[in-house]
Amino acid sequence: MKYIIAIIQPDRLDDVVEALTNAAINLMTVSDVMGRGRQKGEAEIYRSHIEPGNLLRKVKLEIAVNDQFVAPALEAIVKGARTGNIGDGKIFVLSLEECLRIRTGETGMVAIG
Repeated sequence: MKYIIAIIQPDRLDDVVEALTNAAINLMTVSDVMGRGRQKGEAEIYRSHIEPGNLLRKVKLEIAVNDQFVAPALEAIVKGARTGNIGDGKIFVLSLEECLRIRTGETGMVAIG
């Protein structure tokens, strides 16, 4: 089991969700976040508008998957998020020690869905 965290541009969210859905990955959590990368959040023009300040708007996706879905999930996220511009984002893959479905008490791979 793996826990995938992807930080992407807000305007790429619909494309990423569509690519994940096409890869049969439907369970995710999405949050609006602020952050900065190598450019240190300096005001730059992104997608024809200026982002001021030292923190930029991003979207964070969190996805728990069984091992056979890791590669398809990563491919889908990259396919939907990549523009080739600075700030496309990052993906982190962590080992997931345990998962518990509260409603049924199921654990492990079965609980992820």
